[in-house]
Amino acid sequence: MTSTTGPVRPRRRPIVESLRRRLPLVHFALDGSMWLAAIPVGVWLRYDFGVDHITPGLLRAIAVTVGLQGVLGVAFGQYRRRWRYGSFAEVQMIALTALAVGVVSSVVLWWDRAIPRSVPLTSTVVCLFGQLAIRSAWRSYTEAQRRPTGPLVKPMVVVGAGDSGARAVQMLLGSPDSPYAPVALVDDDPAKANLRIQGVRVAGAVDDLAAVAERSRAQGVLIAVPRAGAALLRRIDEITGPTGLEVFVLPTVGGMLDALGLDDIKPLTDVDLLGRPPAQIDPAAIAAYLEGRRVMVTGAGGSIGGELCRQIAPFAPAALVMLDRDESGLHGTQLSLDGRGMLDDPNLILCDIRDPARLAEVFEQHRPEIVFHAAALKHLPLLEMHAGEAWKTNVLGTQHMLDAAARCGVLRFVNVSTDKAVNPISMLGHTKRITERLTAAAAAAGLPAVSVRFGNVLGSQGSVLTAFEAQAARGGPLTVTDPDVTRYFMTVDEACRLIVQAGAIGAPGETLVLEMGEPVRILDVARRIANRRRPPLEIVFTGLRPNEKLHEDLVAPDEAASGGPHPLISHLTVPPLTLDPAHLQGSVPSRSEIAAIAGRDPGTGRGRPRSVPTASGPTGCRPDQ
Repeated sequence: MTSTTGPVRPRRRPIVESLRRRLPLVHFALDGSMWLAAIPVGVWLRYDFGVDHITPGLLRAIAVTVGLQGVLGVAFGQYRRRWRYGSFAEVQMIALTALAVGVVSSVVLWWDRAIPRSVPLTSTVVCLFGQLAIRSAWRSYTEAQRRPTGPLVKPMVVVGAGDSGARAVQMLLGSPDSPYAPVALVDDDPAKANLRIQGVRVAGAVDDLAAVAERSRAQGVLIAVPRAGAALLRRIDEITGPTGLEVFVLPTVGGMLDALGLDDIKPLTDVDLLGRPPAQIDPAAIAAYLEGRRVMVTGAGGSIGGELCRQIAPFAPAALVMLDRDESGLHGTQLSLDGRGMLDDPNLILCDIRDPARLAEVFEQHRPEIVFHAAALKHLPLLEMHAGEAWKTNVLGTQHMLDAAARCGVLRFVNVSTDKAVNPISMLGHTKRITERLTAAAAAAGLPAVSVRFGNVLGSQGSVLTAFEAQAARGGPLTVTDPDVTRYFMTVDEACRLIVQAGAIGAPGETLVLEMGEPVRILDVARRIANRRRPPLEIVFTGLRPNEKLHEDLVAPDEAASGGPHPLISHLTVPPLTLDPAHLQGSVPSRSEIAAIAGRDPGTGRGRPRSVPTASGPTGCRPDQ
């Protein structure tokens, strides 16, 4: 039974296959036949289209030119290797051989009165035109045979008619197994209007995309612009949203699309729309401090910690110690690293950073040299209700880690922070601000420690995109806190790549700030996701949550950030902080005390913070304890 689950592969006929095996002989026969026709045509043209001078003497001239075509064609390599039909190299070789045959035959036949002396050169032009016409016709035939056909082939409009667009069209049309077939191109360059690439016409500009797709009956859009920014991607997404067209993208790295293949075509994602170009790192600098070293990652079962493990593993550390109190998270991270997830690796450590005695035991056993501290509580609304838990994990847990690292002689300690530590008004922001200051104090005491500060991470647990996708899967509505709320975004892959890079370049005590690009309006993200559904999903505004900012900052007004060796990483310092011994011994400070320790008064951050209820419960306990 014939399968109908994919594009139809053209069948090669026996005659065509036989000709393919004898290509040099076939090429010579075709080229010789052109001389067989070109010499009489040259005489015909010489005598003003008369036929009286077509005599048997022409046979000598034909024999000479055909023989020279074979000899010079072999000598120049035209018949000794295969050429891509219609390629510039083949055209050059054909023209060189034909010109050489014309010149040599003119010399040989100079004294032969059977044909006029001008005929060999005139016939050269006729013969060359015929040889090129035959190859062009054959190339058109073979390309038509290779074009993807079948009921499951998706017609596509290709955005971009430059070099990358041409390569994309060539790839799609040259792959019989391709599930896509280009039917039109769009480009904003007026000079490319009506340009044709392998028969596919530029039918309009990007703004005409919906109309072009409708006229050409396209079912999808392929963006083949090497450096397509987020603005262009969002523009295309907005145009295609109401049409139901699927949108696909190609790789943008390098802008040249070398070795482009069908597997490189990917659906447009929300990450693409947020427009973060891939961050470049210095592998040599990273390898210099990770290779052969014992590396510990806390919070290894979370989104940031797990990705840090995946980023660090290729640098061949002597040991990769993965620490978390979440056994399921550790299982997922190990599974992503070795594909087994048997939880039998002695470097998988089940430990709570709130427990200093257990931490001391782990450090003594594994003696880590490099530590990436990503373990933290990070969900802002929960921490507003349970401020004491934020203190115990984020502040005391970090202090326990710094103490253990100092006792163990760690060579580099990297504390993962957040943009909410800038002008903090929430418990998450206050506690993370304190961790930056504790790290600076540890560095002043001799521990080579730095903090890394950045904004929201796409795809992490609790990220807005994850929440929107879950809400969309349930049929909506999508909930947005405020129409004007904005956030900085970065992919988890890029964030961890830069965290590892920051560990290589940061000076002890510094806080390194990752470049996050322009802040993104959350409502715009919600609208794009909502408009992809039919009918579009409802968007509901819930209002800012307690102590949630309208906008976030990466650097406070009183902080002086400066550039460094990496263009996407800025350097600044924060004032060091040493905790009161009473706080280290289990006394949980109040909400206002935590804010004071952070160096900020509650409610002074940018945005529209809301107050937190302070009424006591039945037992008279404060809500934050």
